[in-house]
Amino acid sequence: MKHTCVTIPLSPIPLSSVNWKRKAAVRRLGLTLLALLQTAIACYYLTYVLPYHGGNLLEVAILILFGLLFLWISIGFWIAAFGFFLRRRGGDPMSLCARHADSALAATPLAKTAVVMPVYHESVARSLNGLRAIYRSLERTGQLEHFEFYILSDSRDPEIWLQEQVAWFQLCQELGAQGRLFYRRRTINQNYKSGNIADFLRRWGRHYRYLLVLDADSLVAGETVVKMVRLMQREPQVGILQTAPTLINGRSLYARVQQFANKAYGPLFSTGLAGLQLGEAAFWGHNAIIRVSFFMQHCGLRKLDGPGLFNGPILSHDFVEAAYMGRAGGEVWLEPSLASSYEESPPTLNDDLTRDKRWARGNLQHVWLLFNGQRIRMAHRLAFLNGIMSYLSSPLWLGFLALTTIEATRLVLWPINYFPEAHSLFPLWPEWDPQWAAALAGSTLVLLFVPKFMAIVDILLTERRCDFGSGSRLTFSVISEIVISALLAPIRMLAHSRYVFESLLNLRLSWAGQNRTEETRWRDAVIHHLPGTLLAVAWASFAYWLDPLFFYWSLPVAVPLLLAAPTSLWLGRVGSGQRVAAYGLFCATEAEGVSLLEDLHSGPVGSEGHSLSAVQCAVIDPVYCRIHQHLARSHSGEPQRRQLEASRVRLLEAGPDALSRDELSRLMADRDSLRSLHDSVWRSTPDSCWGHALRCFSGTQRSAYVAFFDTRQAGSEGHNENDPGTGAAHQSSGGRVATASCDTELPALK
Repeated sequence: MKHTCVTIPLSPIPLSSVNWKRKAAVRRLGLTLLALLQTAIACYYLTYVLPYHGGNLLEVAILILFGLLFLWISIGFWIAAFGFFLRRRGGDPMSLCARHADSALAATPLAKTAVVMPVYHESVARSLNGLRAIYRSLERTGQLEHFEFYILSDSRDPEIWLQEQVAWFQLCQELGAQGRLFYRRRTINQNYKSGNIADFLRRWGRHYRYLLVLDADSLVAGETVVKMVRLMQREPQVGILQTAPTLINGRSLYARVQQFANKAYGPLFSTGLAGLQLGEAAFWGHNAIIRVSFFMQHCGLRKLDGPGLFNGPILSHDFVEAAYMGRAGGEVWLEPSLASSYEESPPTLNDDLTRDKRWARGNLQHVWLLFNGQRIRMAHRLAFLNGIMSYLSSPLWLGFLALTTIEATRLVLWPINYFPEAHSLFPLWPEWDPQWAAALAGSTLVLLFVPKFMAIVDILLTERRCDFGSGSRLTFSVISEIVISALLAPIRMLAHSRYVFESLLNLRLSWAGQNRTEETRWRDAVIHHLPGTLLAVAWASFAYWLDPLFFYWSLPVAVPLLLAAPTSLWLGRVGSGQRVAAYGLFCATEAEGVSLLEDLHSGPVGSEGHSLSAVQCAVIDPVYCRIHQHLARSHSGEPQRRQLEASRVRLLEAGPDALSRDELSRLMADRDSLRSLHDSVWRSTPDSCWGHALRCFSGTQRSAYVAFFDTRQAGSEGHNENDPGTGAAHQSSGGRVATASCDTELPALK
């Protein structure tokens, strides 16, 4: 089916009622001067720490790397300090929320909004439970009629997408959401998540004024969603409004530490960042609302046309879309005061690093746009640079360690060069000043850790103190988090350095769903961290052989790498998290949105009453089979029919294990194959593989299904191809959006 792209005429975007650009320029200039001055002083100290005071190329290289790393740390420190200042004065008067009184917002009419959740091999129960919680929360606001919900699946594994389809249908039944909650699975998942969203907008974006984008682990309270829509209504120049999500549901010790750090330190950094960016903020790709028409016209992503890494689809699309929005004259705002916006942390260190592998590649792609993006604003270029440095800082730190090791080796093993510069008339005596070195190390620790103690003060001076327990427990939790962060920093450095080098070499990247529940196993921990452990043993041994003082200097990096496997295992266990919580550590209660969180945990969507696989259920269960037929299509081509017939024969003879994932997907997506397989399986002999599967049903279920099978009507189900809002299936060449209209066609089990 051919589709025509609809161009929506736009009125010029008016200027903001608040002149935020001048204020942003002053704030950014102040932060830049402070960070540069601080870095210059630190580099001056380092020149006197180095034996030759920067008098040779090796020490110049050390100074450059140190300066880049110190500047990176300094910028983070001043962002947190600025956030602390804004929070102590009652918030940023330049923010969007500060412009409008609650009464004015309450009187603002809403507009039609789509709530979309792209999923790819995610936990079906968790993602749909979250969507159910958001649906119910919006229902409680009394504004549900302005919102429609979409599950946009890119899942390729039939064991997952068949579960998605059944769970979607059951959720529609539970919520009475027919005609309001839709499901669609793309048959070709081109360009990852950004392609999924773009495809949705091309087909149905014209029906909505706003688009609320979620992740599979997102959770946003209905009151927050309604407020976001009203802010967009009152600020027509705003193209994207981003919340600052809080981490929740941490069960493992690793997730609990991440959750605690996010809730304790996050408000300072997000408030400071929002105050510096103002209307030129970054977009994080989820828990945000988008003005559809403007986004469709200006934020389409072309493939990169550079060499290697810089060729192909843009992976980290959100920063780029924000930059394109700003380039076109729209504003992008981060609003930390929008509460009850949540997401989840990966449960283990290994899973977090696996996610970073994809993010590192995507952020490094921005180097191409940093220098080749036309008319992109400086603030968004700096956002690109910030994302690049979040991963590039690791190989810079690794390089700094390597160069300092070479410097120490030269001093111990090589003859001292008293004339490092050619034609020098006077010798240069190597010097070592421990007082200057201690002062430099102390200033670095101040930049790293003072923001954490600022956060303690901020918590104790606000109502947030109720979420963290007593002040002593809060302080001890912060100190414990600092120790754990110090253990994790070298592990992250080594992993991120590898990811950067792999990205620059353009090695292939696999894209898969995230683990959100499993614990770390010994085997995985050892295999994942073995290279770093061996490197740490070699480096520490060399340092000890070279000089005992240098050995002690290497321990803060070497010891965490040596302990990486047990540390990863310990942090990745749910039991460790529970034991620490019993002592009152890393507690950060979710006081906001209690009803929202209760709905999330109110029971899984699509729980099964038997142990069959999703493919077996799709073939055996009459109700499930009808659901999947409703979402499937018939293939009329003769070659396709022959291939499907051959796959059906193998499936009936040997079961699902005899077919590949792609073959099973093609069968489960074909309406005629589902109908034929269902008929044949229910006539299977008791000693066949399908006969055994039939016996897995309980007696009550089986008798009901047999009665249904004997009385069911032959023939295919009809499909209307109307607008998705009418309650009919919506078919396209790339997939199908469906509502739960098939529930009226499915007979109830007796």
